[in-house]
Amino acid sequence: MADAALRVSGLTRRFGGVVAVNDVTLEVAGNAVHAVIGPNGAGKSTLANLLSGDLRPSAGTIVFDGTDISRLPADRRSRMGIGRSYQKTNVFREFTALENCRLAAQSRDPHPFNWFRDALSYRGILEGAERALATVGLKARMAVPAGHLSHGEQRQLEIAMCLATRPRVLILDEPLAGMGTEESAAMVDLLRAIAADHAVLLVEHDMDAVFALARVLTVMVNGVVLDTGDPQKVRANPAVQSAYLGRPEDHA
Repeated sequence: MADAALRVSGLTRRFGGVVAVNDVTLEVAGNAVHAVIGPNGAGKSTLANLLSGDLRPSAGTIVFDGTDISRLPADRRSRMGIGRSYQKTNVFREFTALENCRLAAQSRDPHPFNWFRDALSYRGILEGAERALATVGLKARMAVPAGHLSHGEQRQLEIAMCLATRPRVLILDEPLAGMGTEESAAMVDLLRAIAADHAVLLVEHDMDAVFALARVLTVMVNGVVLDTGDPQKVRANPAVQSAYLGRPEDHA
């Protein structure tokens, strides 16, 4: 893909004798959702950790915006424009939604902060945090402590925190996990809107959401890419059906 934001080639991660990710090659395009699916233990979260810098690869390369970032730590990748959310909700529960987002936005400021100056006086940082919360639908909940938000709202807050860092690529690990029907529908709408301006790599088990959102679908089994490409083509692959999806009519 000429417009690929991330290019992954031969990516491998070994844990002793276990190969969790084995020779994975894929491209994540801008302004689209690229979904990665597969059974538990397929290597999906390990792949996300490799892309975000939480793990270093045993072999292979990761290129972001033309730069090889394979050996860069997670904080460097984040500052370059790679945002990440995790399976487990990861917010400061005692802080308000706005404070959580402000801290995320603050991490992108290139200049050291004056510890004797009120953090709220940094207008640009605060406005960026407020915009991120408005984007995910939490503008009216800015003053609520994160621990008092519902599960779905906490997931929205995590994505707002990612957006506050001004990423080009978002790596989202099961953002719909544990959600009810209404919350899932709202999250699908949010992710669709975000993908209009970002590259999104989505690891997800909710197949309805995956087929509603993905422009490209990658199926992993035992650390290996079984198939990748157009979701309908991948869905019709007998090997994919046997390994994970079942028959296409099961997801009609």
